[in-house]
Amino acid sequence: MPLVVRGARQVGKTYLVEAFGRQCFESVLTVNLEQKDDLHTLFTRFEARRIAQELSLYFNQPLVPGRNLLFLDEVQACPKAIACLRYFHEEMPDLHVVAAGSLLDFTLREFRHSVPVGRIEYLHLNPLTFQEFLLALGEEGLAEHLTHYHLGDEISDAVDARLRDLLRTYYFVGGMPAVVANYAEGRDLLEVQRRQASLIATLQDDFAKYGTRAQQRNLRQVLRYIPRNLGRKVQYTNITRDERSGVLRTALELLELSRIATRVRHTSANGIPLGAEASESHFKPLLLDIGLCNNLCGLNLPEATALLTVLEGGLAEQFVGQELRSVGPAFEERSLYYWHREAKNANAEVDYLWTHQGQVVPIEVRAGSTGSLKSLHAFLAEKGRDLAVRLNLDKPSIGSLTATIGGKDGTRAITYTLLSLPLYLASELVRLLREHLPQGNARP
Repeated sequence: MPLVVRGARQVGKTYLVEAFGRQCFESVLTVNLEQKDDLHTLFTRFEARRIAQELSLYFNQPLVPGRNLLFLDEVQACPKAIACLRYFHEEMPDLHVVAAGSLLDFTLREFRHSVPVGRIEYLHLNPLTFQEFLLALGEEGLAEHLTHYHLGDEISDAVDARLRDLLRTYYFVGGMPAVVANYAEGRDLLEVQRRQASLIATLQDDFAKYGTRAQQRNLRQVLRYIPRNLGRKVQYTNITRDERSGVLRTALELLELSRIATRVRHTSANGIPLGAEASESHFKPLLLDIGLCNNLCGLNLPEATALLTVLEGGLAEQFVGQELRSVGPAFEERSLYYWHREAKNANAEVDYLWTHQGQVVPIEVRAGSTGSLKSLHAFLAEKGRDLAVRLNLDKPSIGSLTATIGGKDGTRAITYTLLSLPLYLASELVRLLREHLPQGNARP
């Protein structure tokens, strides 16, 4: 089936598809439908063989099934081309076709044609993860060490310090491919800052496609609100008091459709799936990339020698959210959830929730190596769970703990298993849970 690669601008969709095509096919025929708007008329009639033949003639390149790759880039610029993917599957199933688009979700929302359900496949592309960042910097040994780490293996103080230092660098540089490539080549944080500012300007240039000047202004306000409020529940009045909440809600939805922003939604977490009890009105925002977060906050990278204490907690949550969104197969788009309880003198909040073999697992994120687990204990007691995860800067461990929980009926003790991992192992969380807590230990 035709493959559709979805992701925000500048995450590397075009580069990856063309690199894949050069490696696996005799040639790649790239059709940029944003640049070649004169070709849009080819897709007015849903005739795959005719379209393939005319594209081959136009570009003077062959399109032989099994030998050449057809790449429809920026496909959102020609919605009828999306509908035509169905007919490539039905009429030319042996021709390999890939489509990609940065604002594809925005286009699909207003799509007036039949989406070719069951006749296309999706892959979701995110910014580089921390491990991919290590590979880009030539740190293959460290990346492999994380990939093959098992609980009980020793992480020396020297290796731990090196990973923490590189993690801090990733916080500043982020995972946008052009920025990472630039840093890998010159290790120049001033150039990183310049590249990030350019990327942000490019993302904001797209706002002109979303509507009026007032709507564009709202998008910019929401965009700048997010990195300053990582880990906090969205309050529209804190963004601006000059606009109605409904208008700002629409702006945030547009940022989501362009994949610049992501919602971490509150769920009651009484069971799985977590989305069944998720709230549409209570959520925390994440940005596309942690490096862009710092740039939008005005962080002066050349002078940055340590994490900003004002932002470090939110940045840790942003980092973990980015890593969790990239866990698992790329054909699945990962939704993120958290839990909070708002009660007089009994507020509690767990940063993320995960599901592992039938049970809900709370995840507490800490920017340092210490911190209270009070909210984690409250969740475990209230939901009757006995497994929790902590991500911080301490070395990895797993063990059984006992905590005393206070309530209306007095105090009681709970016993649970805590898997504690350093932040730089966040992407290995699912594997380590699977290895050390097998199916037999799962409880619905």
